[in-house]
Amino acid sequence: MLVHLSIHNYAIVEHLDLELEAGMSVITGETGAGKSIMLDALGLALGDRADSGAVRPGADKADILASFDVSGIAEARDWLDERDLEQDGPCILRRVITAEGRSRAYINGTPCPLGDLKSLGELLIDIHSQHEHQSLLKTDTHRRLLDEFAGASELARQVQLAAQRWRQTRQELERISRSGDEQRARHQLLSYQLEELENLALGENELERLEQEHKNLTNAGSLLGACRQVIDMCSESDAGNVLSALTASLNRLTAFHTQPGALAEAVNLLSSAQIQVEEAVGELNRFIDHFDADPARQQALEERLDAIYTLARKHRVQPNDLGELQQRLLEELEALNADDEAAERLGDELAAYERHYREKAEELSLLRNDAAARLAGAVETEMQRLGMPGGRFSIQLSRSEACEPQHFGLEQVEFLVSANPGQPLKTLARVASGGELSRISLAIQVITAQTSRVPTLVFDEVDVGIGGPTAEVVGQLLRRLGERGQVLTVTHLPQVAAQGHHHLFVHKQRGSQETRTAVAKLQESARVEEIARMLGGVDLTEESLAHARKMVTSAQG
Repeated sequence: MLVHLSIHNYAIVEHLDLELEAGMSVITGETGAGKSIMLDALGLALGDRADSGAVRPGADKADILASFDVSGIAEARDWLDERDLEQDGPCILRRVITAEGRSRAYINGTPCPLGDLKSLGELLIDIHSQHEHQSLLKTDTHRRLLDEFAGASELARQVQLAAQRWRQTRQELERISRSGDEQRARHQLLSYQLEELENLALGENELERLEQEHKNLTNAGSLLGACRQVIDMCSESDAGNVLSALTASLNRLTAFHTQPGALAEAVNLLSSAQIQVEEAVGELNRFIDHFDADPARQQALEERLDAIYTLARKHRVQPNDLGELQQRLLEELEALNADDEAAERLGDELAAYERHYREKAEELSLLRNDAAARLAGAVETEMQRLGMPGGRFSIQLSRSEACEPQHFGLEQVEFLVSANPGQPLKTLARVASGGELSRISLAIQVITAQTSRVPTLVFDEVDVGIGGPTAEVVGQLLRRLGERGQVLTVTHLPQVAAQGHHHLFVHKQRGSQETRTAVAKLQESARVEEIARMLGGVDLTEESLAHARKMVTSAQG
């Protein structure tokens, strides 16, 4: 349940800390004091959309924090555990909105997407507003409420998922079937292209070796001449060569029996140079001895390189990328070959998904039919208590004529109502009176809330347009809900306020320069005075106070 709500710099609220308890808590106060602002702020902590207008004028950001005790909410704990967000103590949802309109969301101190706040919030709290009846005009809402009442929400989700999988599988099968002719043409082209590449049989690093060898053969005369000239300069020239000069230099330096230490390194370097020059001459001689300048070899190289370059131009790739191209074409060809097998596999999957869907949908249909009469009877009973004697309520289940699986199951669900005796049952959308629709909405909300798995229920002025004995019934209904969990009720009706287990009074504190919203938890005497004020007296009298005291005592008894 909701245990703490902290609001900073939101709308007209500068700072507000609210401790909440189990049971029914009523929230009252003068119009404009900020009662609905509290619930709007709570909605932001639960993932509602926000804009920069939410920030109190003069502040740089609004900060809203809602703490929940989730020890008894297994679904919420599992949700947090799956995302590594679970922690000891309360679960904290936080929302920060800047004056520029940017928004940040946190769960237990960890930044998260706004959608996560909403998903988790749906497991923690359910808010019913005075405009809730508008959603009751939609048949999707009717189906959801019936499934929740029947305890079939998870089964309904499985039916929806099975229909979705069936539809996706059918679309994939149709795609493969439609592309049959195109695939055959593509298969033929890929086979031909791969055959060309396989016949080319380009080896790894072959292109680099061929290009280097071709370059060497093209420059054969110049290359051999250069090699012979270097050999002559190093070892064969009569006019003096590098090896002779190094040998003579070493002989002169080593002729002295005693050498200064500084010359030893020079002698070593000259010895090393002599060895390296000799080795270089040897390598050059071996290159000349093994060099093959055969013209036929050069022609063969040119033909091979031409074949490689031509195929690369044909496919508009670099010659070095031909191997990668061959692999891609091979993978695409294998995918096309797999499509025939995939079509058969998808056909089997499609039949299996439809069987699974039918099985789950029939099971859901039985639960809906069983729950429809019970829910209709319970709502009809509450309608009588809510000032609609003779009113009737029915739930119509219409079997779908569609042959293929539908996300909603085998039937459409629609609520029908007759507000007055003798009138035929009509859809909610055709109920003329807004007051009647509001009361019917309240009856449905109260009944379905009793089967809700969400432990905290919020009712924001759902009793608008209701008065007299009916208002007392509304209060009793809400108190009954509070005894099974936590109910927060914003109300203007003293009959409803008197039924609360706890009473929160929202009021304005006026300073010299600004007005702030504050909340006080009323104890016995203050509560009686507030209910007396709600009864209509600006000046409290003994009579109004006695009436208020009697209402509170009667509710508690």
